[in-house]
Amino acid sequence: MTPYLVRHSYAGTGAGSARGETVLAGSDLYTGTLDTMILKAVSWGAMHGYGIGRWIRQNSDDALEINEGALYPALHRLEKKGLLSEEWGVTETNRKAKFYKLTAAGRRQLKAEIVRWKKYSQAVTAVLSASSA
Repeated sequence: MTPYLVRHSYAGTGAGSARGETVLAGSDLYTGTLDTMILKAVSWGAMHGYGIGRWIRQNSDDALEINEGALYPALHRLEKKGLLSEEWGVTETNRKAKFYKLTAAGRRQLKAEIVRWKKYSQAVTAVLSASSA
């Protein structure tokens, strides 16, 4: 399976970009969806950016590959909103890196977004499964 590559969004160009949506090759992945996946990744514990991208790729069965041009702006956006905190640490390969951690507000936001996503995906599934006009 070829992974969908989440790329950097470009303001003012492409469908949906004026609303700040991130473009996904072969499909559309909205900024809120990427943010929710990041929050889910760090809900398991503090992670550095590369680890977050790897977690998303592995847990999507290699279907999603997050480009750094999308990942790091999302991490900074989530930190500005108070949903993530950061601290410097050392990676498993002995390199200094920023590690991101879910805040209490981030945990609440993740729960709300999971509920919202499930309702949305159920509605889309119902429409796509419709057997009559």
